[in-house]
Amino acid sequence: MGFVLKRCVALVLGVLGAPTMVFAGAWTLPDGTGQWLATFTGATSRSAFDGSGRLMSTPRYDKLDADVLVEYGITDRLTAIFQTGLQHVDIAAPIDASRTGLDYTDFGARYQFWQGDGWVVSGQALLEIPGTTDTSNPAAIGYTDVEADLRLLVGKGFMLGTMPAFVDVELAHRQRGDGAPNEFRADGTLGVQVLPKWLVLAQSFNVISEGAGSPVFGSYDYEKLQLSAVYSLTPSWAIQGGGYTTYAGRNALQENGLIFGVWHKF
Repeated sequence: MGFVLKRCVALVLGVLGAPTMVFAGAWTLPDGTGQWLATFTGATSRSAFDGSGRLMSTPRYDKLDADVLVEYGITDRLTAIFQTGLQHVDIAAPIDASRTGLDYTDFGARYQFWQGDGWVVSGQALLEIPGTTDTSNPAAIGYTDVEADLRLLVGKGFMLGTMPAFVDVELAHRQRGDGAPNEFRADGTLGVQVLPKWLVLAQSFNVISEGAGSPVFGSYDYEKLQLSAVYSLTPSWAIQGGGYTTYAGRNALQENGLIFGVWHKF
């Protein structure tokens, strides 16, 4: 079901002006330090993948998101996470529906189990509270259920030639409600500091429903690729720009979007 698609949230935060990059993803933040990322995303879709993965025409689906993700180091191994935002969804005729309001608000934490030789292994838990419970509005379908996201995160920092780089891989189970099926998620990020002030991110976001839910929610899957670059303005401020596309799927929208982000370390 195409309308279950949610926003892609950048999984890695960083500031490039320091001697070493500071990451989120599998990494936790040092005790008493924090960072936030404000992301603005605009996406549109005029087609969807059918049950066999073939593209078909659908009513225009537009989505705008403005999200703020905040992370803070409670201890060196425990990072608190908070995210909230606003969302606008507009669906053309014959569905002819729209919604503007609060997006999901997330509360959670990431705990580092082990770190050594450039590797880090962590666990993360998030509780996601919907911004609406109006199941009668087609533009709100997929955004009305309370969700819990449990994931295992593995990261590795390394040198790619002379360039500092990292990889982050995350496996998650998303528990959903309101008749929506649970989901298995597999996300990956490759980051390369190509120049002293430039970080390039290649990210993959993959979702597979764990069967079907209520009649409104059939089984589905979709795969997204996001490419972006981050430029360091100062040691504590950076900006991000890029885009993403849904390059494959089943019973899901084929979305294309642009992203702009502002990062701050404190």
